[in-house]
Amino acid sequence: MKVGFIGAANIAQTYSKHLLRSGHSVVLSNRSGPETLTDLVAALGARASAASVEVAAKADVVVLALPWTQLRSLQQRDIDWSGRIVIDATNALLTYAPDFRRADLGGRTSSEIVADMLPGARIVKALNTLYFKVLERAPSEAGGRRVMFLSGDDSEAKKTVSSILSSTGFCPIDLGGLAEGGRIQQFGAPLAGPNLLAL
Repeated sequence: MKVGFIGAANIAQTYSKHLLRSGHSVVLSNRSGPETLTDLVAALGARASAASVEVAAKADVVVLALPWTQLRSLQQRDIDWSGRIVIDATNALLTYAPDFRRADLGGRTSSEIVADMLPGARIVKALNTLYFKVLERAPSEAGGRRVMFLSGDDSEAKKTVSSILSSTGFCPIDLGGLAEGGRIQQFGAPLAGPNLLAL
């Protein structure tokens, strides 16, 4: 399967390696253009490539792995999100270390807001709960598989994402819809951060 990443920083680079080891291909993109990713894709190997954001968004599955403050820029691009499976790996942060200032979501979950920004997309919240230094480790450890939480309102999209997570060695756990599950896995919630193994 071809997975397109919008954003090419820690989470994108880290999970790309798991995907490539499992036989998938990846397309990385960022706001600066594919020419800025030449060294990165060369290091990742033959099934990795760089492209524009618009091209990456046409992959079989798309991963949003960019800062929350850059999300609205996607609305200015010529992308048809209708029917596309989009993994929302973002966290609603306005700043990072040391203060980690959260965005005001008005009582909604971050993924519900993302769904509004990308009309027609089939949003699945995943890949946002583990620190990238934990995510980069082998998913199998101490006789178990590292847990990866997901949530979403489209059952078929969740099946596809669960299959990808499983293929890369993780143990997907479905938390339900974006309003319920998304709330307990977004930044600052109980399931954001714990490194859990399914034995």
